[in-house]
Amino acid sequence: MRPTGFVNRRSSIRRLDELLQASQADGGEENGVALSAVAGAPGVGKTALVVHWAHGVRERFPDGDLYMDMQGYGPHQAVTPLSALDAFLRALDTPADRIPETLEERSALFRSLLAGKRVLVLLDNASSSPQVRPLIPATPDSFTLVTSRSALPGLVAREGAMRMTLDVLTPGESVALLSRFVGRSRIDAEPAMALRVAELCGYLPLALRVVGERASNRHHLSLEGLVGELVDERVRLDALASLEDELSDTRAVFSWSYRALVPDLQQAFRRLGLQTGSDIGVDAAAALIGCDVTTAKRQLRALVDVHLLQEVFADRYRMHDLLRSYATEQAAAEDSQGERTQTVRRLLTWYLLVADLGRCAILPHSAAVPLVPARRVEIRSAFADSTEAMRWFATERVNLLAALRQATESGHLDIAWKLAITTSGFFELRSYWLDWEDSVRAGLAAAQALGDEFGEAVSNLILADVSWRNGQLEEAADQYRQASRIAHDIPVGWIEGFASRGLGLLREEQGDATGAQGCFQAALRVFRASEHRRGEGMSLLSMGKCARASGDLTQAIAHGEAAVEIFADIDDPWTLAWGALPLAAALADAGRHDDALNHLRPALEVFRGFDDRRSEAMALLSLGDVCRDSGRLTEAHAYWSLAADLYEALGDPRHEEIRGRCGGGGPTSEGRAADS
Repeated sequence: MRPTGFVNRRSSIRRLDELLQASQADGGEENGVALSAVAGAPGVGKTALVVHWAHGVRERFPDGDLYMDMQGYGPHQAVTPLSALDAFLRALDTPADRIPETLEERSALFRSLLAGKRVLVLLDNASSSPQVRPLIPATPDSFTLVTSRSALPGLVAREGAMRMTLDVLTPGESVALLSRFVGRSRIDAEPAMALRVAELCGYLPLALRVVGERASNRHHLSLEGLVGELVDERVRLDALASLEDELSDTRAVFSWSYRALVPDLQQAFRRLGLQTGSDIGVDAAAALIGCDVTTAKRQLRALVDVHLLQEVFADRYRMHDLLRSYATEQAAAEDSQGERTQTVRRLLTWYLLVADLGRCAILPHSAAVPLVPARRVEIRSAFADSTEAMRWFATERVNLLAALRQATESGHLDIAWKLAITTSGFFELRSYWLDWEDSVRAGLAAAQALGDEFGEAVSNLILADVSWRNGQLEEAADQYRQASRIAHDIPVGWIEGFASRGLGLLREEQGDATGAQGCFQAALRVFRASEHRRGEGMSLLSMGKCARASGDLTQAIAHGEAAVEIFADIDDPWTLAWGALPLAAALADAGRHDDALNHLRPALEVFRGFDDRRSEAMALLSLGDVCRDSGRLTEAHAYWSLAADLYEALGDPRHEEIRGRCGGGGPTSEGRAADS
């Protein structure tokens, strides 16, 4: 969003133009990097400047632009280069499964994707050179602009960054900005007082906007009277100021504006400063403030109008770091610890309860946890479908992670482990592998600290899945056994059952068919005893795969059909689609090709609906194999071609072998994707 009311810093804009021209002219000769850095104090307008400038040069970067707020300052956790690269690679249409896990590999892929392209990369609010170094394209064709409160000497020394320091506005620019709010006539009537107002605002754009907005609504207040009020406020607060205090230049202005608010807006402002996410939506703000959504909308709008809050997108708001610091300072001074604790808990409760609604919409039969009471928190109705829920998770992902950290750090440990479980399915489906692991490990630690055995058992169960996915098979086995032991003692049958099935899958992967079958049978007994139907179906599915591997097609089909019937009965579309793959393989082996196709075609559409590209590729490959075996070569080639395209996009080397099938007969049905 382009900043509004921007004061045209002509010399700064001209300097950025010169840096762009010089960087791209010289970059290829030195280190191939086109890079500049803008340093400056908080509130000086670095972000506004570079975003305004970026809009003006956008046509010079035909391949697009990338923006990341690195959140290097403030109460929230800074964005790591690993996380920023994940976001950039997804924005560049890299399939989630192709995003590497190490920083070095992600950086290399990012740079290879931008090779030969003209892309503008804006890295805002960086705290240090190491935070942004991996995000810099290694080519003079693209241009990287970094803003920071630091001078970033490392980028200058190692990457050859050209640096400019953004100072406060000049007195003339400050008065020009002020005039946009109070009008030129009031400035012309009291030019000396206008300059004094600018001086009292420290010539900072943020402070000038706050003062200007309030003064614009007080038409009968002279600028001399405004100066008097600001001076009085500064004298009142002198005891709080210090050379090391980043609020020293703005506290009097913020206080002057804050004290003019009605009490409910003062309270809303203080409470908004207590959240640690990157931004906040209206519904979450209502929970934080402790009011209904309609009231929250009115209060947020009112705070935007006086420049104490910024609307970054429709119904999403952000508070400047300096204002957030002031808000938390006021909350500590005016609200009791109990009030602040309740405020934070309402927000965390909202995230947990809505995340659980999302879980139910996406994976209705996934691990459910006992929730916390909503009390005064207004919760939306259920999501319309999985697509709407996935959009919500994607929008709130960073804030959900921030909420989990805040829950852990502020002692709301029950919400911490429950939030980790309710968000687990989203992180897994969207391949946010590091977020998945970090959140579940944090949840396990919270459950252990509370002595919550159920939380510890279910956290171990999911962490075992994480470890297995990471190739840490021994660690996964230990975690499955730990989950099973705790669940047996509680007892909670479904956790014990899935732990037994997980151990069976590990043994199956290690070639121990007999041991695997024993685990699956044990899991089936537990699931049936606890009447957990999805677990029963998953156990039958695994037993069917074992039977097919041993050549017992009759048993394989019987187990597979019983499993998918259960998944259909409990209305679990994704699991039903997943179960169709091994069942179709057994049916095709038995010569029942039409029956196999009747299971695979609906499964393909389900995977597409979930945007599960790897499962979609597996279904396409299976469809191609079954069509070939039944003599439908044209259809087989079409399915194989689509599968090869997907596998190639996913970075899976199988795409070459699959394309080869279109030219020849391809391998026999023993190599079906459903077995992979």
